[in-house]
Amino acid sequence: MISIEELKKKGVDVETGLSRCVGKEDLYLKLVNMALSDGKFEDLGTELISGDLDHSFELCHALKGVIGNLSLTPLYDEICAMTEKLRNREQIDYSSMYSKILEIRTKLSGS
Repeated sequence: MISIEELKKKGVDVETGLSRCVGKEDLYLKLVNMALSDGKFEDLGTELISGDLDHSFELCHALKGVIGNLSLTPLYDEICAMTEKLRNREQIDYSSMYSKILEIRTKLSGS
């Protein structure tokens, strides 16, 4: 399990995330771990491959909300960029954006 200090070093706005958890570090870390292991990440990849931009948008937007509430800034920034492209139904190759999201998720999870 990743620590508060490790998250800070990786660019996470831990203070804001903790404030949303009433300062409870154990709760915050539990929620971070749950968010980073959310199956929606893999579902997003599947939908992107299938070309279903509507469902991809729904998944990406849901992840954006969870990741944003936890102030996982590096991951949030990448998810926001993808969310906007999907919102506009841009017909592009999302593979590099998706790979970057997974890479940051792995770094934040401490794996």
